[in-house]
Order: sequence, then C-alpha cells, then structure tokens
Amino acid sequence: MSKFFSSRFDCLEAYTPGEQPQDKKYIKLNTNESPYPASKRVVEAINAEQVASLNLYPDPTANNLTDAIADFYGVDKDNVFVSNSSDDVLSFCFNAFATNGKGIAFADITYPFYPVFCAYYAIDSKVIPLETDYTIDVKKYFDFQGTVAIANPNANTGIFLPLCEIENLLKSNLNRIVIIDEAYIDFGGESAVQLTKKYDNLIVVQTFSKSRSLAGGRLGFAIASKEIIADLNTLKFSFNPYSINRLTMVAGTEAIKDVEYFNECRKKIAKTREWTKDQLKKMGFFCLNSSANFLFAKSDKISGEMLYKKLKERGILVRFFKKPRMSDFCRITVGTDEQMTVLINTIKDVLQGENL
Repeated sequence: MSKFFSSRFDCLEAYTPGEQPQDKKYIKLNTNESPYPASKRVVEAINAEQVASLNLYPDPTANNLTDAIADFYGVDKDNVFVSNSSDDVLSFCFNAFATNGKGIAFADITYPFYPVFCAYYAIDSKVIPLETDYTIDVKKYFDFQGTVAIANPNANTGIFLPLCEIENLLKSNLNRIVIIDEAYIDFGGESAVQLTKKYDNLIVVQTFSKSRSLAGGRLGFAIASKEIIADLNTLKFSFNPYSINRLTMVAGTEAIKDVEYFNECRKKIAKTREWTKDQLKKMGFFCLNSSANFLFAKSDKISGEMLYKKLKERGILVRFFKKPRMSDFCRITVGTDEQMTVLINTIKDVLQGENL
C-alpha cells in the first residue's frame, strides 16, 4: 500500500471475488451466476433509444423499477430501496444500523463480505459458529443486543432457515435490526418479505444477479418498513444518488415483470441441482441440503483443494475456500443440464485417476 493510504484501513482484508480467468474458455461453476441469459424482454427493452439517452443522468428515484419490485412482492413502493447490487445494499445496511457501538453478529460460515464490511466501517462483530450439521441455531443470537445478519439460504452451505425460526429471532428483541440476505431465496426457500409487514426491525435484501440472470447488470434491493427505507435513502443520496445506471434500471424493470421466464429458469436450476446432488452422492460425495443454486460437496476420496485443481486443469471452475470447516468442500454452481453432465463425467474420471 502507499504511504498515503489511511491507517484506518490497515486491518482491511478485501473480499476475494470468484475467479474470472481469461486464459481459456471454462465451464464456469464458481460464482453462482445463472447459466441462462437475461429475459428476452430485457434484451428488447435495451434498445437504441435507451442507449441514445446515456448522455442524461438516470432517474435517481428509480421510479419504474421500484414500482415493479413493489408490485411483485405486494408492498408499497415506500417499502423498497434499490441500489447497485445487493452488496451495495448490504453495505448501506451495515453502515446505517451496525455502527452504533453495539456491533453485528453473523455465522462463521456465511457470505464472506460481512467481515469485510465490519473492517471497512470499524464495526465490532460477533461470529457465532454454525452447528456441527452446518445449520443456524437462532437461539444463540437471542441475547445479542446489536444487529444480526443472516444469509438465507446460507452462503456457502445453501441451507435454508425456516421462517418460523426467523420470526422467533425477530421477536426475541424488537429493538435491534435483523438483516436477512436472500440472494438465493428463489431456488427453494420461502422469502421473509411478508414478515416485514409485521416486524419493523426486519430488512430483507435480494439481488437480480442469480434468479433473474442479471449478474452483469449489478442491481439489488431491500424491503423493510418505510422508516428504514428512508434511512437507507438518506445514506444513498448523501453518497451516490445515481448509483443505478439507466440501462440497468430498464433491465431490472423488465426482468421482474417477466414472471414466466423467472419461474422457468429457477425451476430448471432447482431440478438440475437435485439431479447433480444425486449423481454426486452415487460417487460417495456428501452434499449439504442446498436450497440455493449451488451445492456444497465433499468426498473422502479426494480433498476439496485437489478436486478444485483437477477440475480446473480439465476446464471446469468450481469454488474452493481454504478456511476452517470449509476446506474439505467445493462449492459447485448449478449450470445447465449439459454442463452438469460434463462435470459429473469429469469428476468420475478424476476419481478413477486418484484410485490408480
């Protein structure tokens, strides 16, 4: 780092994104993107007229997009906050509600951006280990007085926490914020959005990157009480009111309106996930019970790191985390049926080679 870099960032360890190699073409199963393209409605809406308007600033209120999200989830538009990716939304949430001296609590295995936000904003964090079966015991959060952040389904396990457990957590302390990060909710879980109508201490965060095939568009949103949304907008308009570009607004609006395509894609991914899990189990793999668009799998025949390396040599990228309780596993994004067939056949070849 330079001698000019602020000393307050001395302990900042930046988030490490999944590999995006350019050296050759890979079957890319490492960053939980959708294997399916954006909706045709999205493609048609981003037309020459929209491109010609790029000389003008976008609508800072994202009015059409906010209306579409509110209509889809059955809430008022004043209950919706939009920004540049769910990472951006989470960053605003951490800054707004966890910098009050009480800190924030989250699991030891969860979205790795949470500790990065804590370091960035100088937030004290309490890390609460998952159970031995990699589930979350919400009772361990009951006595914590600060903000709570839970990814549901959890990254990187894919395990879904039932809404009754979330409601128990909310009721245990009505005077602290609970952030439910639902990046993967559309592949098998049940959203907590409806609970925002009952509990004013709940923020539900979602993304367009996964189930709506817009990872490259960078778009996320939160649903919460009108007061919380006003707080988030205060921070956003004090930082970057034009955080969503004109084309992304159009893409997001059309993506959320195309309900038929949304349902088609997420159902296909869930079906392919279950087929892949069954095939992995037949090869002796242990897979956590994922409700997401990925599988967290391990085998006693090969280490997680070795499997990752062998697959990369053969043109397939999966995600490996060299961290406690995770290093035996590989996280495998669910691709198309054809991609997952290649994956399974390649793993068979790798295991045969390991047994020679």
